[in-house]
Amino acid sequence: MEKWFNGRQPVMLPFIALIMKLDVDFCGVKFKNPLVLASGVLGVSGASLRFVVENGAGGVTTKSIWRHGHTGHPNPVIIANDHFMLNAVGLPDAGIEKAHVEIGAYLKNKPAPLIANIVEARIEDFAEVSEKVSALKPDLIEVNISCPNVEDEFGKPFSCSRADAAAVTRAVRSRTKIPIVIKLTPNVLDIVEIARAVVDAGADGICAINTVGPGMLIDIETREPVLANKVGGVSGPAIKPLSIKAVYDIHRALPKVPIIGTGGIITGEDAIEMTMVGATLIGIGTAVYYRDVKCFRLIADEMVKWGREHGVKNLAAIRGSAHAGAYSRKFQSYS
Repeated sequence: MEKWFNGRQPVMLPFIALIMKLDVDFCGVKFKNPLVLASGVLGVSGASLRFVVENGAGGVTTKSIWRHGHTGHPNPVIIANDHFMLNAVGLPDAGIEKAHVEIGAYLKNKPAPLIANIVEARIEDFAEVSEKVSALKPDLIEVNISCPNVEDEFGKPFSCSRADAAAVTRAVRSRTKIPIVIKLTPNVLDIVEIARAVVDAGADGICAINTVGPGMLIDIETREPVLANKVGGVSGPAIKPLSIKAVYDIHRALPKVPIIGTGGIITGEDAIEMTMVGATLIGIGTAVYYRDVKCFRLIADEMVKWGREHGVKNLAAIRGSAHAGAYSRKFQSYS
């Protein structure tokens, strides 16, 4: 930059690049950046949760916690390619007592907010596990009512029914004052009606989406399903259009409800896109497979780079921007 002083030669002033701030507030909880580890990925122990934060995550989510131990499915449970991942891990867990040990270890001088993910097979059991996990004082509780690869054990996920989803939400709400986020499935005709039902029942936020499916792959040499469970939830880059659409629809209907946008987010550009449709936090899961655990720092850097190139000072300036504005009006005019 140049500036003239009283007709003298110009003085060269240092150029200060605009650095987009990534910090966000979600249900009153402060995150240094919006990138949170999704449930089921590296969230097994206190040490692994800290490791994720050390690699740039703004927050972490535990694996799904049950009241008692749950074995999950036999191997093989995961297969991935360049386009998607298929998993049938089956929500294995050692139970709430083990979670107390691991979460307790993380919460001692915690480096970033902790989201405790809980799951159960019966509505009344959700109430009990939520009360027990609340004793640890996590920052948020995420309620998993949408895993698609345990249907053989427990029937259709609670998130496939507006009444069931609301009932689980009320059960959890009755036992905790900690903000609760309900994790929804994309495998419904209208995800908005489910989102509206859980918010009306007391949810503070929404996580969208869980894995898609279940899906299946066949080994053409053995002529059998690749996974021991035969079917598994689909995640990875291939499902990003579905997660973007789900978050867009939920934010349009419930603009004041904070959303954790999850599903196929691999790059900083993906995260910016998810923010534009209305997400406040961005769930990162299979990106850990595609780009290693350093993906959190890489994605954050890519977001800042995009912000610098586009003159954006913070994420609030673009959150929900896909719903209105000059670009939307321009494209609508061609339809």
